[in-house]
Amino acid sequence: MRTKLLVAFLGIAALLVLIALLGLRVLGQSNSRAERLGALQVRVAGYQELEANAAALRQLLALCTGTPDYAKWLNGGRPARGSAPTCLRSIKQPVDAVLALLGASTDLGFRPSRDEAVPFRRIKKDYGHLKAIVGKISGSGAQAFPLHARAENLSVDLEVAARRLAETTTGKTNALIAENRRAYSSSRNLFIGVGAGTVFLALLLGFVLSWSLLGPIQRIGGRLAAIASGDFSGRVDVPNRDELGNLGENVNRMNDELRRVYRELESASRHKSEFLANMSHELRTPLNAIIGFSQVLREGMFGEVNEKQQEYLEDILSSGNHLLSLINDVLDLSKVEAGQVELEIQAFSLREALERGVVMVRERATETGVQLALELDPAAEVVEGDERRIRQVVFNLLSNAVKFTPPGGHVDLKTARLDGEVRVLVSDTGPGIAAEDQERIFEEFQQTEAGAHQREGTGLGLALSKRLVELHGGRIWVESEPGKGSTFAFTLPSGTART
Repeated sequence: MRTKLLVAFLGIAALLVLIALLGLRVLGQSNSRAERLGALQVRVAGYQELEANAAALRQLLALCTGTPDYAKWLNGGRPARGSAPTCLRSIKQPVDAVLALLGASTDLGFRPSRDEAVPFRRIKKDYGHLKAIVGKISGSGAQAFPLHARAENLSVDLEVAARRLAETTTGKTNALIAENRRAYSSSRNLFIGVGAGTVFLALLLGFVLSWSLLGPIQRIGGRLAAIASGDFSGRVDVPNRDELGNLGENVNRMNDELRRVYRELESASRHKSEFLANMSHELRTPLNAIIGFSQVLREGMFGEVNEKQQEYLEDILSSGNHLLSLINDVLDLSKVEAGQVELEIQAFSLREALERGVVMVRERATETGVQLALELDPAAEVVEGDERRIRQVVFNLLSNAVKFTPPGGHVDLKTARLDGEVRVLVSDTGPGIAAEDQERIFEEFQQTEAGAHQREGTGLGLALSKRLVELHGGRIWVESEPGKGSTFAFTLPSGTART
């Protein structure tokens, strides 16, 4: 267990470290692109300033192209010696100012990229030539016009070169902006993918971890349920090398031990049942002889008996019959437990079986002043089952009800068909049964406090009745409250099975 938790913790930690490394990588790339974008924007601004200054210089130099002397020079003439062009002198001061700005533009405070270095050196070279030429124009004479033409051409070249650099750098800037957009989309998709993958891996890891725990627990639970139902044939396979593995091994050891104990108990129970069955037969034979001879003596078949002898014979017969009843119950119960009872299932009249049961206990009920009542449901007239065994159950319930009902009370026997089964109910007005005793009284040799004070009773009647009803596929129970009497009921389902 601890190993699995450690593996799960390390897996989650590895996922968090992976996300952190991806975040650092993405942030580093974003910062690098931001620095490059800033440098490009500075170069674009510098190149645009350089282009603007060169254009201003070209415009100033172009002011002289419309003078008569310039036109004469263009037509191959020669201007008058010693007369300086008026326009050149008038624009000298603004031209010098633009040249100063242009000079500042050629030292913009940044380093051009490798592919911009050659054009930028050409611009600086042209600026040097242009500055020298404009310095010479300050003189007078016809030689100023050729210099003016060269200066104007250089200013045009300077402007074109600066514009190209500005456009190239602007293109790089736009490309980098587009790259930033694509990188943002890629990073977003990457993080979404990593996040989704992390969630999936976490769920998968949690599923694997939970299954590694739930699987063995379910197998152990299934094996325990099988053990509880009496199946000791299987074993639980738990490959875990942790607490669950130890638990599985303990369950297997418990299964083996319970199987051994269960076999010993089965053998002991079988031997007990066989012993009881054999002993019951052995005891019943001489006991029947004692009862028979006592009856013969009581009836005076071998001579008259006095009053005291008659009293002793009555005690012998009463004790013998009680002992015979006990032996019969023990024999029947041992046969049921040993699986030696075979029911003779056939259709019979439930009404006749119940009437015979009432007849069997009526004499005692009359002696104790207990009223008997029989209420039969016509729909429950005929049922299927072993009639002799059903009469035995009815007699046990009726005799108990009469025995525990005080004089003046009553015992009611009813039948009803409900939910496809027949119910037989025996109600009395006896002392009732406490809730904690209502399950116990159906066990062998168990009696309530009231039953323990009775001289009669073996504590086997209800246990045997329960076994016989269950052999028919039915069930038996009691509903009772202390001081309010009791109602014993059992069911006979339709289509009872043959045992």
